[in-house]
Amino acid sequence: MHRPKGYRISRLIRVLVATAESAFSGPLDVLERTLVIIAETETIEEAFRRLNANMLGILFAQDAGGKIVGAVTDGDIRRRMLTGITIHDSVAACVNRNFVWARAGGPREQILKLLDQRVHVVPILDAEDRLVDVFSRELFNLSEESEVFARARSPVRISFSGGGTDLTHYFVANDGGAVINATIKMYAHATLRRRSDGRIRIYSHDFRCTVEADSLAELGAGGDLALIRSVIRLIKPTYGFELEVSADFPVGSGLGGSAVVSSAIIGCFNEFRGDQWDRHEIAEMAFQAERLMLNIPGGWQDQYATVFGGFNHMEFSSDQNTIVPLRLDSNIIAELEESLVLCYTGSGHDSGAIHRDQKAQHETSDAVAAAAKQKEVTREIRKHLLRGRLLECGRLIDEAWHAKRKLSSKISSNELDDIYDFAKLHGAVGGKLLGAGGGGYFMFFVRPFERYPLISALEQKGLRCARIMFEENGLRTWKSRFPARPADE
Repeated sequence: MHRPKGYRISRLIRVLVATAESAFSGPLDVLERTLVIIAETETIEEAFRRLNANMLGILFAQDAGGKIVGAVTDGDIRRRMLTGITIHDSVAACVNRNFVWARAGGPREQILKLLDQRVHVVPILDAEDRLVDVFSRELFNLSEESEVFARARSPVRISFSGGGTDLTHYFVANDGGAVINATIKMYAHATLRRRSDGRIRIYSHDFRCTVEADSLAELGAGGDLALIRSVIRLIKPTYGFELEVSADFPVGSGLGGSAVVSSAIIGCFNEFRGDQWDRHEIAEMAFQAERLMLNIPGGWQDQYATVFGGFNHMEFSSDQNTIVPLRLDSNIIAELEESLVLCYTGSGHDSGAIHRDQKAQHETSDAVAAAAKQKEVTREIRKHLLRGRLLECGRLIDEAWHAKRKLSSKISSNELDDIYDFAKLHGAVGGKLLGAGGGGYFMFFVRPFERYPLISALEQKGLRCARIMFEENGLRTWKSRFPARPADE
């Protein structure tokens, strides 16, 4: 029997073959043909033998070229015999050429509908009208198991005020910290595939780097892609895997990128868990992998922002972190999108170095006063943001930036100050460097009709500007299925 590419023997035919082995002998293909197919030239007597063997009550007649041309049931034969034909006549006299069939590769629901209303058995034919499979109401050949991938997408955040007060050493010693942030439509992406062996392969699109190991123990902690290694070591998967990671933003952008990448990876592995981690646990795991295992100083807001998503007011204390979503009117969000401009400075930053310096300076009088001002401005921004008084928010962001600059001399520089002053001169009401500072993205607030003059001026200075589009969702994870790749590909 000719086997087209992708040929699969149905469970039904396998069952029939097993029950008929005592009646037929020969290769498997011969048994399959004998059970469900009959040539038009065969006798009716032979047809009865095959019908008794397959217990389906139906055969499919084929012509000399192997094409299925019709169906033959025991009822069709008996009705024709009432007209005078005998068991020695050919099957061709009994074939129903107006029979029900379905094309291979067609929708599963189509076959189910045929079985539901018209027939008990449906033959599946390939493009050359050869029999590929047989489905019935009792036995339906399910698709071969597909390859399963876990995917995750986690958004970056912009912060309006309070950065620096989310550092543990600060909020433990100073009666808590508070920040306001929101996620935007720039993401880290991760794709995970489980392997049947223990091998590990990790690829970072952003660093153009591949790391491979024969086992988790061999992966180790040092070397390239240290953050990803740290997350994997924390999760301790019991299986081999292939992981790919990419981001829509540059390294050192000030958008909380490390936390975003970490949460996307954790989200992928979470898809394969029966007892899944909740959002708080994922955020805390991302914090642990970066801050504790890699010993990179930093605050808490990035991890919670990317996992929870949307606009949030966050409060930090020694015993609990509280994430309060801000329910803003959709018109307020739309107007805020039109009022903000992202400006990339062209250089990344070392947030760890900045946070280490902040920790060293946090007990000086200027730093203490600056942090207190940050918390005060955060409360005011929250109040105005909820009421849609966005111009006041823009002015307060300017205040927050000047206060934050006093937390560490590394937060800004002469070059960055020049960019800020230039933006203020060309229409910006206020703005701030996102993240720890030292580089990455500026965010500027502008009045109506002053947006494009500001963008034009910044671009003439050689800076890249972009829109902000807010993202209401945080970390998103899901599974996707693809048919297993054929061996010859």
